[in-house]
Amino acid sequence: MDVIVNCLDCLRPGYSLRTFMGHSDTVTSLNFHPTKDDLICSCDGDGEIQYWSINNGSCAKVSKGGTAQLRFQPCLGKYLAAAAENVVSILDTETQTRRHSLQGHTKLIHSVSWDPSGELLASVSEDCQSLEPWIWQ
Repeated sequence: MDVIVNCLDCLRPGYSLRTFMGHSDTVTSLNFHPTKDDLICSCDGDGEIQYWSINNGSCAKVSKGGTAQLRFQPCLGKYLAAAAENVVSILDTETQTRRHSLQGHTKLIHSVSWDPSGELLASVSEDCQSLEPWIWQ
């Protein structure tokens, strides 16, 4: 079980810029904020989402809602899509409040992805290998 997130320097292989510890279950996904250079977000198998400061290594915020994958909305990063079981939650990144719960899958969601504009979100799950497109406005 790997509960640690490492931020590596690609120009210096093997060099870790920062190590983040605080998850109690296996880390399943992470994503850099598109506009805040100091922010990275991770989720674990217990559904805990942690917002990390890259500069000082501290956990800035903790919320619940993602066990499989999370992705910041491109361009602005105002929203975070977090998949847990068969639901995609749209969380406000400033307040950590759930704005929407997108339900349409009957089995576990494996992946979520925003289009480059941040207006469309797609999710894919085990249920007949379906793809759910979601229009976000």
